[in-house]
Amino acid sequence: MITSPTSDVQGTLTEQKTVQVKADAMMTKLQQQPFNARIVERIQESPDIFTLRLTFSDPELQQAYSFAPGQFNMLYLYGVGEVPISIVSDPEHPGSFDHTLRAVGRITQAMAQLKTGDYIGVRGPFGRGWPLENAQDRDLVLITGGLGCAPLVSVIHYALNRRQLYKRLVIMQGVKHSNDLIWRQQYQQWAEREDIQILLAADETGAHWPWAKGYVTNLIAQAQFDSDNCIALLCGPEVMMQTAAKQLLQRQVPEQQIWLSMERNMKCAVGHCGHCQYGAHFVCKQGPVFNYPEIKQLLSQAGF
Repeated sequence: MITSPTSDVQGTLTEQKTVQVKADAMMTKLQQQPFNARIVERIQESPDIFTLRLTFSDPELQQAYSFAPGQFNMLYLYGVGEVPISIVSDPEHPGSFDHTLRAVGRITQAMAQLKTGDYIGVRGPFGRGWPLENAQDRDLVLITGGLGCAPLVSVIHYALNRRQLYKRLVIMQGVKHSNDLIWRQQYQQWAEREDIQILLAADETGAHWPWAKGYVTNLIAQAQFDSDNCIALLCGPEVMMQTAAKQLLQRQVPEQQIWLSMERNMKCAVGHCGHCQYGAHFVCKQGPVFNYPEIKQLLSQAGF
C-alpha cells in the first residue's frame, strides 16, 4: 500500500493533537488535586533555607507538566497541610522541577525534615508568570529583597539559557543579613560576565562581605541599563518594591515596563476562597505577577 505525503502529515498532526489533548487533561487534573512527587535531591542552601528537586511519580505526568517562570505550585505534606511555593527552575529542565523554601511556619518546618527519596504532594502550576516574551531584545532589570529572589531565580536561569534573546542583565538583591544570601557562588560567577551586572546589599554585614551595606534600593542609581529599552521585574517586601518602582520611574523607565510579584496568603489557588484578594484582583489567578499600572493605587493604600 502506498501512502501519500499528505496523509503522512495528517496522521502526524492527528497524533500530535491527541498527545496534546491528553497532556492538557492531565494538567487540568493536576490543578484540582495533589499528585505524588518524589524528592530526587535536597539541597540545604542556608541554616533555614532549602531546595527540593522534585519529579512526579507518574512519568507521563512529568512529561506533560509545564510551567512559566513566575508561576507557583501548591506543595502538600500529607497530614500537615498545603503551602504555595514559587518554582525556581528553568521550565525546560528535563525530568524535574525545583522549589526553594524557608522553614518559617508549621508546614515549611515540617517539610524541612523531608529527605531525598521522600514524597510530597504537588498541585499546580498556578498564576500569571513574568512577561519574558515581551522582554526579548531588551535589558532585563531584576530587583529582589530577601527570599523574594526565589520567584526571579527561574527568570535568571531562563535568561542565561537563552542569552541571545535578551540584552544586558542587571541583578540587584538585598538581604537582611549577609549570611542570608544564598547562591553566593552563582552570583560570583555571574559577576565575572561582561553582559551581567550584579549589585548586592545587606542591611547587616558580617566578615568578608564584599558588596554594599544598606538597602537594595540604594543600588538602583548604580545600575547600568537602557531606560527606554528595558523591563524591570521586582519581587520582595512591598515597601521595597514601591520604593524601587518610584526610583525606576525617576530614571524614566515607562511604568508599563515595571512588573511586580505580589505575595498573599493563598489557600485554594483557584480564586474561590478569597484569602488572596487584592482589591479587585485575586493574586492566585490574576497574579502573582502584576503590571505596575494595574496595582499602583493599591500599593499606596494601607490595608491592601
